[in-house]
Amino acid sequence: MHPTHNNLSEQLQNEVQQAIATHQTLTIKAGGSKDFYGRDVVADKILNVAEHQGIISYEPTELVIKARAGTPIKAIQQALVEHKQMLAFEPPGYNGKATLGGTLASNFSGPRRAYSGAARDYVLGSSIINGKAERLSFGGEVMKNVAGYDASRLMTGALGTLGALLDASIKVVPMPEAELTLTHETTIDTALLKLHQWSQLPLPISASCFYQGRLYIRLSGTENGINSARQTIGGELLNSAANFWQSITEQTHPFFQHKPALWRLSLASNTPVLDIEGDTLYEWGGALRWLKSDVPLQRIRANSYLKKGHSTLFRSTGIRDQIFQPMPAPLLKLHQRLKQAFDPQGIFNIGRMYPDF
Repeated sequence: MHPTHNNLSEQLQNEVQQAIATHQTLTIKAGGSKDFYGRDVVADKILNVAEHQGIISYEPTELVIKARAGTPIKAIQQALVEHKQMLAFEPPGYNGKATLGGTLASNFSGPRRAYSGAARDYVLGSSIINGKAERLSFGGEVMKNVAGYDASRLMTGALGTLGALLDASIKVVPMPEAELTLTHETTIDTALLKLHQWSQLPLPISASCFYQGRLYIRLSGTENGINSARQTIGGELLNSAANFWQSITEQTHPFFQHKPALWRLSLASNTPVLDIEGDTLYEWGGALRWLKSDVPLQRIRANSYLKKGHSTLFRSTGIRDQIFQPMPAPLLKLHQRLKQAFDPQGIFNIGRMYPDF
């Protein structure tokens, strides 16, 4: 007989209580699809939330779905498709292994992010087990119930350092009536200029990508809106567009199949091309730049910092320490206070983001 979900929640809570009592550290794990992301963590035990899965409720008319943390993203997407709805932030599924909890913990979003918002923007509420083995609930299940500061969104992107996510309520959106992708052969300088210009116009752009002299623009919306935008943007129609965007979302595109370190650079969309050797793929209107490079870490960080950007060592077979950009002292202090408030014994995912927490 399989344990009920209430029993699973209690079991997870008991495991946290035991870890506190025995001064052991825990690594939170579900599908394992994001083990590559973040610093290496050596914990005493694994807190496995993989079995804590399933959709708790789904109200298509309210545009809200609530599911347990171990629920595969693929299962959520399949439920939504039946009602012609979707997750607006287009998260990667990583061969079906990605879960709701892991997606929110990493705040991973796909090509739509720049035009529709990040995973964090769609979290309405959540339940967690904190570092005191308490079950806490935040937020609501409809937009009107979310008032003031919401700790649910604080969990999004914290990589499990503040607690173990049990479930979450997510706002969903209708699928677009129509969609197509246009492509241009152009230079990166011209592409960045056009992307910046188009961002000032009311165009139904839902994704953009530039790689090896070719710019890709996805339009999503009504037939009339797309036809009108097509006149403004021009270009050739891309066949098998869905496969192309899936390869970007899931990072199966040939660009990502290479050994050098993969950097994720966040910059102002109209920032000129950085003076760093390597291969670059541009997304999010130029604001997200995937860089494959063997250039020393310090030089990449200094270059992006001078452009008022942010750099993350997304994948690496070598360095697994300085993954995230160092934080200014005041911000680091704030993060440490949050860690102390949610996980005073320091048991959850210690060192996953920074050595200090």
